[in-house]
Amino acid sequence: MLSFTEENYLKTIYHLSGEGQKAVLTTELAAGLNTRPATVTDMLKKLSAKDLIAYEKYYGVQLTKKGKAEALLIIRKHRLWETFLVEKLGFTWDEVHEVAEQLEHIQSPLLIEKLDAFLGHPKTDPHGHPIPDKTGKLPVMIQTPLAEVDVKGKATISAVRHASAVFLQYLSKIGVYIGATVQVAERNEFDRSVQIVIDGKKKAYLSREASENIMVEK
Repeated sequence: MLSFTEENYLKTIYHLSGEGQKAVLTTELAAGLNTRPATVTDMLKKLSAKDLIAYEKYYGVQLTKKGKAEALLIIRKHRLWETFLVEKLGFTWDEVHEVAEQLEHIQSPLLIEKLDAFLGHPKTDPHGHPIPDKTGKLPVMIQTPLAEVDVKGKATISAVRHASAVFLQYLSKIGVYIGATVQVAERNEFDRSVQIVIDGKKKAYLSREASENIMVEK
């Protein structure tokens, strides 16, 4: 059984590595966890001893097959709890992350499988992020940043890359939500900001950064 801290390390390594695609430097991990590099190094030695990571000084850290499986299980729990909080308890999508951060550490496989069944085996969470199944497999999702949609092009909002509370509150304020139909009305060539029309009715302006962090399906 992993500790609360060990689970947080594995999940953070997974996210920083681009879902296991590259090694993560100690300094990156320290910044991501808001702790000191020396503390990170001590924990990496413990995780390496449990065959959860492969760590090489100056090169970085990568999850082993066992470590990746554990990380995906934690992510599965987190996203299922976020879905439950929004769909069944009436939380808004900007309120659920910190609560799910606590719930994801509950050590009961049976509870998680019953939660998954109760929710109808959802494929994505309230932010459009894919939910790993019980074997760790992620559903395939073909998405494009809104920033890459042509002017006059239409698409459906399917996810947000960064689910910070401030960003989600901003999107809610202008009427953007998962499942909304959007059309790019115009794009400013100077700063690549865009004007969009949501559900054929409401107009809104998005900065380039915002449009790059909204994912769509065409």
